[in-house]
Amino acid sequence: MSTVRRCDGQFAKACNHSITFALLVAFVLAFVFVAPQAQAQSAGDSIEVTDLAGRTVRVKKGVQRMILGEGRQLYGLAVLDKDNPFKRVVGWRDDLKVNDPDAWRKYRGKFPQADQIADFGNPYTSDFSVEKVVALNADVVVLDLGNYFKAQETGVIAKLEKVGIPVVFIDWREDPSQNTLPSLILLGRIMDREKEALAFADFYLRQMRLVYTRVGNIKEKDRPLVFMERAAGYNPNNCCSTWGATNFGKFVEDAGGRNWGSRFFSSTSGGDVNIEKVVADDPDYFLMTGANWSEAMPSSIAAPMGYEATDEKVQSRLKALMERPGLSLLRAVREKHVMVLYHQFYNSPYSFIAVQAIAKMLHPDRFKDVDPQANWEELHAKFLPVAPSGIFWAVMK
Repeated sequence: MSTVRRCDGQFAKACNHSITFALLVAFVLAFVFVAPQAQAQSAGDSIEVTDLAGRTVRVKKGVQRMILGEGRQLYGLAVLDKDNPFKRVVGWRDDLKVNDPDAWRKYRGKFPQADQIADFGNPYTSDFSVEKVVALNADVVVLDLGNYFKAQETGVIAKLEKVGIPVVFIDWREDPSQNTLPSLILLGRIMDREKEALAFADFYLRQMRLVYTRVGNIKEKDRPLVFMERAAGYNPNNCCSTWGATNFGKFVEDAGGRNWGSRFFSSTSGGDVNIEKVVADDPDYFLMTGANWSEAMPSSIAAPMGYEATDEKVQSRLKALMERPGLSLLRAVREKHVMVLYHQFYNSPYSFIAVQAIAKMLHPDRFKDVDPQANWEELHAKFLPVAPSGIFWAVMK
């Protein structure tokens, strides 16, 4: 019986970290010099941009009325509109409320007007209300690159374009190493917040460089094998789902590890595996993601990472998760090479924090002078309107 369900074949080896960093720097520099030309090509109060799907789109410059295909896109808007991330949002999907209620309550507590944002449901279904978008006089609809083909199939893009409402695609989920900064800078351009976008880009590049300069020369044979469980405990009866060489799987590789799932899965979502196969391979580290899914899945036993998490609750859940059948046989569990990370890092421009936390776990000697917690606090102080609280990663004690 097959122990792994393949998707599209095995991924090629991840690109060299130095090349990735150089491409990011080149992109930012290109933006700095190309931006004035783009301004000159503006027609009236609009500007032509290229989104993450490679589409050329003309958008109002300084959009004031945005509809978000995912509520969690607020993580990016918070960087650009620190004074009030909700002030341009007239509609969104309710996934922030459902999948990250800690962040929702944190932000709503400071910006109670967020309750007035219209809920559009799933924008990738055929019953998406274009009429409602028109009624709200939206300047732009922001969608996720991972759902580009769904948006095409349901006709959402064509319907919106027909009524003169532009659609732009962003991404910090499919290929975060390459697409995080282009996505944020794209938003900065259409929101007329280029200065804020570039300030964050400089910070992001500096934080990622802290990792690349330390792990880039580690040979493949010297990189520890890491199993990364996706949404551990979300479904208490399922173990285990994992990622291929994308998303959190890519974070592992960026951090100087070998991602177990990269050998088997090529789709962004990864797939399910039999725990017997994981035990047989006996990875050096067992990592997982968690979040407060108590409202989305009341039966969840996941570690509730987020702004309201407590050490006591996280450690209790970690212990219970590692007592699931078969996991006690793992060397990583016996040696307490177990970590849980905030699941929403997978869909956020703050993912560099996850990369740093993983790198420090895998290579403590190389990262003695890197403090992910201090960098997380600096991120909040410089770029976010809320103060840090709770727990976003933890090692099993």
